[in-house]
Amino acid sequence: MAIDPERAAIRLGYGLSPRMPPAESVFLLESVAQATHPDGWTTTAATAAHLDFAEIRQARDEGALSPEDYRAHVQELEGQRLDALRNRIARAAGAPAGFGERLVQFWADHFTAVAQNPTQHLMAAAFVDEAIRPHLNGRFGDMLFAAATHPMMLIYLNQNASVGPNSQFARRRPEKHVGLNENLGREILELHTLGVGADYKQSDVRELAELLTGLTYNPKDDRRFRPQVAEPGAETVLGVPYGDGLPEIARAMGNLAMHPATARHLSRKLATHFAADDPPEALVADLAAVWLDSGGDLSAINTALVAHPGLAATFGQKTRQPFDFIAASLRALGMGAGEILALERPQVRQHLLVPMQRMGQPFGKARGPDGWPEHAADWITPQLLSARIGWALSTPQRLIEPFPDPRAFLSTALGATVSETLARAVPRAENTREGVAIVLASAEFNRR
Repeated sequence: MAIDPERAAIRLGYGLSPRMPPAESVFLLESVAQATHPDGWTTTAATAAHLDFAEIRQARDEGALSPEDYRAHVQELEGQRLDALRNRIARAAGAPAGFGERLVQFWADHFTAVAQNPTQHLMAAAFVDEAIRPHLNGRFGDMLFAAATHPMMLIYLNQNASVGPNSQFARRRPEKHVGLNENLGREILELHTLGVGADYKQSDVRELAELLTGLTYNPKDDRRFRPQVAEPGAETVLGVPYGDGLPEIARAMGNLAMHPATARHLSRKLATHFAADDPPEALVADLAAVWLDSGGDLSAINTALVAHPGLAATFGQKTRQPFDFIAASLRALGMGAGEILALERPQVRQHLLVPMQRMGQPFGKARGPDGWPEHAADWITPQLLSARIGWALSTPQRLIEPFPDPRAFLSTALGATVSETLARAVPRAENTREGVAIVLASAEFNRR
C-alpha cells in the first residue's frame, strides 16, 4: 500500500505546512529537480576568499593590520557560514514538497567533508552546490566522481599530501620524503561505495589511492590533476586495470558505483535514513535491484523509494535530526522561505546555529567522514531532548506573528497522525506558548 500524502510529507519531506497542502507523489519527485538548482556558492568564490584571507593573515602577522580589523574579517567569513545555513533552512522549510531538499541533506552527509577553518566553510557550501545538487536526479557514478574530485573533499581527506612513490616528483625530490596518503581511496571504498566489510582487500585500497595520486587543489592553480605527482603505470582495483589521468579515475568511479556491493550498501543506507533504523529487507532489496537495473540512475531509485509500501509500514520509526526538526518546526509554524531569508545574521546564530549545536548537530561539523548517526538513541538523550524542548518553548514566539492557537497548530503540524494522548494534552496547556511547545516537543512531531 502506497503512503498517503500527509505521511509522505512527514516521511520524505519536512512535514506539513499551513501554507500548502501535502504533495502527491508526482510533486515529491518534481521537488528533486527543483533542488538541483544551486544557491550560488562556487569554488571560484571560495578560492578567492582563501587567497584574500591568506593576505589578511600575513598583514596581521606583519603588524600592518590591527587585531580588530582581522577579527572583523573572520566574523564576515563566519557570517557567510550563517548565510549558508539560513539558505538551507529556508529551502527546506519553504519548499512546496521537500523531498529534494531531504536528498540534499542525505547525500551531503553521505559525502561528508568537514570545514576546518573559516574559508573552508565557503568551500563546503560550494561542495553542496557543485557536487551534490546537480546530480540528485542523475547517475550516482557522476555524483561520486564530482564529490571525490571536488576541492573540498581533496582538502578534507588530505589528498594534496598523496604523492605517487614512483612519480616524477618523488624521484626528483627524495629529500622531501613524500609518499602515498590512502585517506581518499579508503573512504571511497569503505564509506562512499562498497561499504565496510565488503569483499575488497588492503591492496585494493592502496591501488585506488595510487590511481588517485595527481588529484590536487591549489588555490593559485586551476589544474585539478598534476601528472608529475601521479603514480605511473597501471593500477588494479577489484581486478580491473586502470591507466593514468582523470578519465581513468572517472572510469573507476563509474565501475565502483555499479558494483553490487555499492548497490546493497547505499540502498540500505537510503532505507535506514528514510524508513527505519532497522529497515525492511524488502525495501533494501527492491532499491538495490532498481540500482543495478537502472545503472545507478538516482531518478529511478528516488521513484522506487517514494512508491514503496515499506514507507507506510514503518511510519514513525525515524527520529528527526536537529536540522530536520528546526526546518519542520518553522514550516509547521507557517514561516516561508522569504521570512527565513529575511532573518539577520545574529538571529540565524541565535535561533538556528546555536540551537542545532545544543541539539547535537553543529552545522557542517560532523564528527568524522562517516557523517551523522542515524539511530534514534544518538539524538534522543536527556540533554539533547532538553535542548529541543528549550527551543520549542523560547524560539517560535520570537519568530512568528501572529502566534498560532495550539489546538489549530496541532492539526496543522501533524494532520491525521495526531495521537489521542497528544490531542488531550495540548488544550490543557497553561498558555499558548506552552501549547505550541507541547506539539513541537512531542514524540509524534520528533519522529517521522
